[in-house]
Amino acid sequence: MPLIIAEEVVGSISLGAIEPRPFSDEEVDLIGNVTDQVAGTLARARLIQTQQRLVTAIEQTAESVLITDTEGTILYVNPAYERITGYSRTEAIGRKPSLVKSGKQGATFYQDLWTTISSGQVWQGRFANKKKDGTLYTDEATITPVLDKNGSIINYVGIQRDVTRELQLEEQYRHAQKMEAVGHLTAGIAHDFNNLLTAINGFAELIRRQLKPDDSLQEFVDTILTSGRRAVDLVQQLLVFSHKQVTELQVLDLNTNVANIDKMLRRIIGENIELKTNLTPDLWWVRVDSVQMEQIIVNLAVNARDAMPDGGRLTIETANVALDDDYVAHHLDAQPGEHVLLAVSDTGCGMSDEVKSHIFDPFFTTKEMGKGTGLGLSTVFGIVKQSKGHIWVYSEEGIGTTFKIYLPRTEEHTPSSVRSEIETAMPLGTETILLVEDDAYVRELARRVLQRQGYTVLEAEDSQEALRLFLTHTAPIHLLLTDVVMPGISGKALAEQLTQTKPNLKVLFMSGYTDDAIMRHGVLDPGIAFLQKPFNPTALIRKVRTVLDGL
Repeated sequence: MPLIIAEEVVGSISLGAIEPRPFSDEEVDLIGNVTDQVAGTLARARLIQTQQRLVTAIEQTAESVLITDTEGTILYVNPAYERITGYSRTEAIGRKPSLVKSGKQGATFYQDLWTTISSGQVWQGRFANKKKDGTLYTDEATITPVLDKNGSIINYVGIQRDVTRELQLEEQYRHAQKMEAVGHLTAGIAHDFNNLLTAINGFAELIRRQLKPDDSLQEFVDTILTSGRRAVDLVQQLLVFSHKQVTELQVLDLNTNVANIDKMLRRIIGENIELKTNLTPDLWWVRVDSVQMEQIIVNLAVNARDAMPDGGRLTIETANVALDDDYVAHHLDAQPGEHVLLAVSDTGCGMSDEVKSHIFDPFFTTKEMGKGTGLGLSTVFGIVKQSKGHIWVYSEEGIGTTFKIYLPRTEEHTPSSVRSEIETAMPLGTETILLVEDDAYVRELARRVLQRQGYTVLEAEDSQEALRLFLTHTAPIHLLLTDVVMPGISGKALAEQLTQTKPNLKVLFMSGYTDDAIMRHGVLDPGIAFLQKPFNPTALIRKVRTVLDGL
């Protein structure tokens, strides 16, 4: 006799006799009844097994599951719901799903949802919900009506997935992409601006030196120089933001930086703001640009001062910390490992979430017109990124703001020495310099400045002309002063050709391009002399003399 469950033959029951004989009708009916009973028992066992699998799956799934009746009263929640919301099963059952309602969605949102599911359709969307402890989170939900055999709704099943972390990472990624795009744009125009500013500021400086102190034109020249220097600062801030500025990395202790600018910070923030420092002894070393680190502290201090017009407290802290995999998983640009923490906190007005989402954007500011460039925090962001670090900000309106900067620890332990280039007088020279520069104004400026100091200058607008001058000039050439990126043969390739012929030829590279572009030419390698545009006449003369003297 076949064992049939749900119209499927799953086995059989056989009735046999020791001696061959026909079975009676009673015996056949008996085996039929037994077969039906066994099939029913197996069907119930299979159903129980299926239910157990289903319950186990629902109980152990990472998504929260809740079942309600037709009025929306909760009948069941799984452990994931308890873990995510903070409400126990006992607290949730018998209440409405609005238990986790945050108020971020209006009445229309919930009316549309209810209209959809009560008509027998599946609803999909996102909730901005609130946990038992008040923390907001975002659920991606699917709510499905459960129908009986007659097509009537008997329950609703909601499956919800906490997507808060994914949304945060997506936002961080979009922000990083936006920053990268602006950074590329900035780096692309920096070269042309640097050439222009080199010529403008350089020639203005030459004019100022030739005018008598009481000349009426001095005021105009000083205005040009002041504006030009502000333009230089602006370009440099944009380059810092795009983390493509040429830096001078040093191994240092951040505690020293904080201590060095303590007095300056107290003057900046004013007497109505208390400055408190909490510096961890035996702080790990970091490899960063010392000037840029001080710039970070000053920029954050100025922002804190502006956020506390009626006074308050500014706290600067340092610490040794280790970022673990869990922290990195929630912060897209962070790297695991040992870091030095620099934290700057204030008790000011704080920021809204909307303002906080834009604080690192260039030219974004909440200050009045003319009170700020909007580059302070974008500069901080750029320095941190260029230093391979991570920055995180926490702020609450009416309470204050904390910036936390994490810089990777370096295994080097000997602080780098910084040689001062301050000199009392402009050095003179008698050597011959081969000047190669494709920008006519920059080339003319460099030639005039060098000639005024006694140097003989051979001019070339590209590498081909420089090669011709080098081969035809009979007197010794002591220094090659060349731009890095030029049409045709680059400055680096030109230098390699000339030094093969004359190994003792000194070389000084100059460029208005950014760190990345120069590095591709190998110009920032150790031991190579480099002058970043825009430069002023004094910087040019001192750098040339330093290279010629082999210092």
